[in-house]
Amino acid sequence: MKRPSVGAIVLGLIPFAAVCFSVSLWDRIHPIVFGLPFNFFWLILWTLITPLCMWASYVLDEPREGEVSRDQDGQS
Repeated sequence: MKRPSVGAIVLGLIPFAAVCFSVSLWDRIHPIVFGLPFNFFWLILWTLITPLCMWASYVLDEPREGEVSRDQDGQS
C-alpha cells in the first residue's frame, strides 16, 4: 500500500480545518445568507464542498498509467 501524497493530505484537511477551527470566527447571527445565519450557512457550505475536496485528493493520489501498485503475483 502506497503512502498518500502531501497534496492529498492537505486537500483532505482543508474541509476539516474550515469546519472545526473557523466556526468560532463566524459565530454570528448576522449577516443572513439565504435565510440562514451565517454560521449555519458556513457549515452547510463546507458539507457540500467536502466531497469535491475528497474527489480532488483521490484524483491527485490515483495511480498514473504505467505505475504498478502490486507485484506480478497480485500481492502487495
